[in-house]
Amino acid sequence: MRDLPQKEGNLFKQILKCYELRQYKKGLKGAEQILKKFPEHGETLAMKGLFYSHLDKKEEAYDFVKKGLRYDLKSHVCWHVFGLVYRADKNYEEALKCYSQALRIDKDNFQILRDFANLQMQLRNFEGYVETVHRLVDMQPQNRQFWIGLSLGYHLMGKPDSSLKVLSTYEEAMAEANSKPDYEQSELLLYHNVVLSDMGDHEAALEHLNSIEKIVLDKKAIKEQRAMFYLALGRLEEAETAYRSLIAHNPDNFAYFDGLLKSLGLSADKLSDEDQIKVLDMLKDLQKEYPRSNVAKRLPLKFATGERFDKIADEYLRNMLRKGVPSLFVNIKTLYTNKEKEQAIETLMLGYLAALNKFQGFDNSGAIVEPPTAILWTRYFLAQHYDFKGNTDEALNLINKAIEHTPTLVELYMTKGRILKHAGDYISAMEAVNEARELDLQDRFINSKCTKYMLRADKVAEAEKTIVLFSRADIADPLNDLVEMQAYWFLIESAESHLRQGQTGRALKRFHQIEKMFGDFADDQFDFHAYCPRKMTLRSYVKLLKLEDQLYSHPYYLRAAQSAIQCYVSLFDKPDGADSEEMEGMTESEKKKLRSKQRKAELKAQKDAEENKKAVTVQDTTKKGKVDEDPEGLKYLKIEDPLAEALKFLRHLEALASDRIETQLMAFEIYFRKSKLYFVQKLV
Repeated sequence: MRDLPQKEGNLFKQILKCYELRQYKKGLKGAEQILKKFPEHGETLAMKGLFYSHLDKKEEAYDFVKKGLRYDLKSHVCWHVFGLVYRADKNYEEALKCYSQALRIDKDNFQILRDFANLQMQLRNFEGYVETVHRLVDMQPQNRQFWIGLSLGYHLMGKPDSSLKVLSTYEEAMAEANSKPDYEQSELLLYHNVVLSDMGDHEAALEHLNSIEKIVLDKKAIKEQRAMFYLALGRLEEAETAYRSLIAHNPDNFAYFDGLLKSLGLSADKLSDEDQIKVLDMLKDLQKEYPRSNVAKRLPLKFATGERFDKIADEYLRNMLRKGVPSLFVNIKTLYTNKEKEQAIETLMLGYLAALNKFQGFDNSGAIVEPPTAILWTRYFLAQHYDFKGNTDEALNLINKAIEHTPTLVELYMTKGRILKHAGDYISAMEAVNEARELDLQDRFINSKCTKYMLRADKVAEAEKTIVLFSRADIADPLNDLVEMQAYWFLIESAESHLRQGQTGRALKRFHQIEKMFGDFADDQFDFHAYCPRKMTLRSYVKLLKLEDQLYSHPYYLRAAQSAIQCYVSLFDKPDGADSEEMEGMTESEKKKLRSKQRKAELKAQKDAEENKKAVTVQDTTKKGKVDEDPEGLKYLKIEDPLAEALKFLRHLEALASDRIETQLMAFEIYFRKSKLYFVQKLV
């Protein structure tokens, strides 16, 4: 603390302690006590701003922190606090600048350096991160977390050799301290092996794996890595043994079967007749060894052709239809990429249907009588088959017969709804799925699916009433519960429905909720930058970072961003008072009447929102949560610079989905309107 008497100095230490203990109100009172005597003490002003930040008084927070900096520009505490305030608001770029300034004043401040490193990792500034962690290692060479962070930094920079040197140095130094194996040491050694593998030195990685086998607790990971290394090194006999061992552990893992086939030199793409026989014989043996393995039964359909396929498919389909497996079509529709196999399956299924109608069996001999449900599941399969082929009439005919046979089976109505949806009849599709919902009102999945179909049919009010049946009953606005639960499937469908109905404000509100949701996903990784190196969950941490780097390429974000940009471009082209598409061909008097009608509708919407708010306040005073004060999304329609808002959505797409034609088209629409011809030329 700078220039404070002993009494106030001790009080300043107490308010720092209050911040660490999250006692923000108590800390604020302490800061105000100091400021009564020393109103121009910069560090206390900054701390007061920090407390305001955590008490959701953002404007006051920035005012006090900036005021503190004006009085004490060379205080590392003020700059550190300024960085904390920016970090709390997820403004990591500005926070990084503040931390950098604080370190110029106090270059060896341990707390600032540690926070600085986390910010650099969040912004993927790996070179800066490595430099910062180097300084932390020099300051505290006994701290394991910093050694691991340094190794991670080099690895993520694309320098696995440097990462390996750091790991080896640390492991040698700590060899004596690790008296017995534990989880953290096990994870560290496995991460070491991953780094070796990334260097491409599979021989060294295999030797290392064998040396750590007794210490590592994750035995499955050891087996998987070893099998992979044997395969990469061309040691096929050992790879075969390794993959057979893994199949014994989990006979329903497709990757293990794929590895086994590669170890036998059998390519999955094209097989000669001789190789096909080998594969089928091997899979038949595995079926005997693991009779409950679905993968061993399913894979022969992938490799067999001609008469062999007909025979294997016949046996497989009969068995599944007897058992009544609803997912049968989903399981085998990948085979439909081969038209011969698609035709063979259709021929078999139509034969079953004809035989079941006449002889209650799958063949015309009548020797075996199948259970009564066999014809039900045969029709169910064929309905999906014809729907996939685009034959809606035949699909509906079959699914209706199945419903007549068993009118209480939920899956039949769900499939009927899907068929009608594919045919473009969203109203009838919604009604069919709603029938399924009414058969099982306790099923959350069916309730959600029905809501989705209602939104596709633009029945927003009905959809909202349906979805809130499974939301919390103790909150004032149940729809906000869906936002808090990050149900982005509901938000995107709701937004697109509003957009189709011309409710641009409501649509933009939902699009911004989706954008915030993905922003939260990105922000959530921040705490893991310190947690994962400390807890040694290193392999999972690297996977998390790679996932976060592709976050905004998710299809839901792409849909939301594309529609939001189109909305803002339209708002730019046709602001309030401009002619809209529905005004085309109208006379001036007709346009005037329409604008008047639109203004009245807007005023009515505002009045209804206010009345609803009052009603909720009166009736639901005991319920938690905030009430939506702008359900119509009017603030998004009154935005001053629509193109600036559109650019916020575009930035992420340019970074992670720049190869998509939709991104290029959206960028063109924005840059052309902003007269940024250089960027337009680049796009063309």
